[in-house]
Amino acid sequence: MAFVVCEPCIKCKYTDCVSVCPVACFKEGANMLTIDPDECIDCGVCVDECPVTAIFPEEEVPEKWQDYIELNVKLAAEWPTLEESKDPMESAEEFKDVDDKRSMLDEAAAE
Repeated sequence: MAFVVCEPCIKCKYTDCVSVCPVACFKEGANMLTIDPDECIDCGVCVDECPVTAIFPEEEVPEKWQDYIELNVKLAAEWPTLEESKDPMESAEEFKDVDDKRSMLDEAAAE
């Protein structure tokens, strides 16, 4: 079982999760993070650190976000590893409580 980053992360990209992760499993896209399931050690310390409740154990991903399981796998293979916390996106406060952000996902890697 790996952990999965879901829709609430889009346009926020808080990285509190990265600072507590004991391995380098977070990958950074232009406006979202993912977790590489091959690197994740299933410790779960990242879950409570996420201020927008975007991280779930794979078997507990809400039905409406099931496609994020495969999306994490796909994008984690393409995006660079993020090993240190950084400031959230400037849009984080504006978008942290917004629903239905899937269409806003930028699948490009972080620059």
